[in-house]
Amino acid sequence: MITGIIGAMRVEVDALKAKMENAVCERVGGIEMVRGRLSGKEVVVAQCGIGKVFAAMCAQTMILRYGVGRIINTGIAGSLSGELGILDMVVANGVVQHDMDTSPIGDPVGLISGINLVKIASDGALGDELFLVAQKMGLFCRRGVIASGDQFINDADKKAWIAKTFDAVACEMEGAAIGQVCYVNGVDFAIVRSISDNASGEAEMEYPEMAARAAVQSEELLLAFLAE
Repeated sequence: MITGIIGAMRVEVDALKAKMENAVCERVGGIEMVRGRLSGKEVVVAQCGIGKVFAAMCAQTMILRYGVGRIINTGIAGSLSGELGILDMVVANGVVQHDMDTSPIGDPVGLISGINLVKIASDGALGDELFLVAQKMGLFCRRGVIASGDQFINDADKKAWIAKTFDAVACEMEGAAIGQVCYVNGVDFAIVRSISDNASGEAEMEYPEMAARAAVQSEELLLAFLAE
């Protein structure tokens, strides 16, 4: 089985690409896809770009062109929970799109038209495997809902609204789009994120430094998972 690995930014996938064996690069729809072996497993790795549209494009391409059997979205996220601090890990048990809103016509906030769901459940077995690997590595890891939207959240009120409305523990900008594509195509998916900030604008250090450290942690988790 081929595993697709998607990160939004270079810092989230470059280390993985550097460790690949027999790597072959191909640019499809403006996104560079790198196929090869990682920790002995066949993978396709891509930097999709920031936001839900790029993430969806990348996931659909991996499914149609490479026939991936599962997709793992790796990278960083902002915390929406007091239980999650900088460099803690989250493995999603479901994803939501916090900026999807057709409530003026009577729908629940976040309802995804066409599939009639607010929360898309991620693959339980795959998520459990990633969670156990994180624990073996000595990382604090939590399962929970991850919320995605085309917004960088740095406002405490917005953070509180997303957390309360969707019972979400972290937010980012790609995972739920990948989840929607995988759901429609019948492909298993997992979203694993390292916390880089508290999504309130009160960072303890500069964001680029936090993002780089968090991204490395996510990459290390994936390498350990693939080596199992």
